[in-house]
Amino acid sequence: MNARQPTVVICGATAGVGRATAHAFAQAGYSVALIARGADGLADTRTELEARGAKVLAIPADVADAEAIDRAAEQVETELGPIDVWVNAAMATVFGPAETITAAEYKRVTDVTYLGFVHGTLAALRHMRPRDRGTIVQVGSALSYRAIPLQSAYCAAKFATRGFTDSLRCELIHAKSRVRLTMVQLPAHNTPQFDWSRNKMQKRPQPVPPIHTPEVAAKAILRAATEAPRELWLGSASLKAIIGNMFMPGLLDKMMAKQAWSGQLTDEPANPEQPDNLYEPVDGLHRVDGRFDDQIKDNAIALSSETVGKLAVAGLAAVTVGAVAVVASIASGRGRG
Repeated sequence: MNARQPTVVICGATAGVGRATAHAFAQAGYSVALIARGADGLADTRTELEARGAKVLAIPADVADAEAIDRAAEQVETELGPIDVWVNAAMATVFGPAETITAAEYKRVTDVTYLGFVHGTLAALRHMRPRDRGTIVQVGSALSYRAIPLQSAYCAAKFATRGFTDSLRCELIHAKSRVRLTMVQLPAHNTPQFDWSRNKMQKRPQPVPPIHTPEVAAKAILRAATEAPRELWLGSASLKAIIGNMFMPGLLDKMMAKQAWSGQLTDEPANPEQPDNLYEPVDGLHRVDGRFDDQIKDNAIALSSETVGKLAVAGLAAVTVGAVAVVASIASGRGRG
């Protein structure tokens, strides 16, 4: 008897990192359920994956709608079979100083970028917990540890997602559940979000370099689904931001105030007529890559948080041993004198 083909659900699956992730899982032999708002993006992504021989289910739904996501999970279970992996990757953001962002805009970013992850996670758990198996992957960001200017709504949502994930992980451990929960902290990627995000600035936005291809993120997300580390930190910029913020947050505040402000803006003037996807999908921009092909990197270091912790302990131990040796040498010299 042939082994059952595993099933993955990807929220935010029709552009950028989400779409690249759908391709990665299809290539790895998964049946793929795509969840996103736009019918055109769903149709295009489904056609691409089916051309590669994947079994695909496309479901139009807004992750901000908890009931719609529950119905989507039920549909996946019925049409594709038991959900093995659930990837939360949907996002929305608004570029601009905090005082320029309205309460409604903060709410919408929170509904998608934080509560969308909660809705997806809870929908997955309703099916995974009774079977006592499955993996949930939260697509996070270095910005879930180190906030930057001009993206207060997005950073807050990513911080909230990490807090929710850490709390839930403790509950799963308490229940001795074998459902796995992992989070991937991403650096900057070349995605269309910088063309369709709501922008309050006079210049067009860009990711803070170094900029990676979406496929770099997709590879890390597939690895996280397979190995399920507590967290997977991707890219040297993420490592520097996360670790640096642990030791010198005040210094980074000052650095980000200057470097991350200018680093997120190009020299091109913003188009005030450019539609954004905060409330509705934008036609014509559902693709994997953004407009920064001339700056991209197609590889990045990826370390689990456990590995980083072990390296830190080893480094501290080495420093301690060295310090003890120096003190012992000094003391020995004094004794001989």
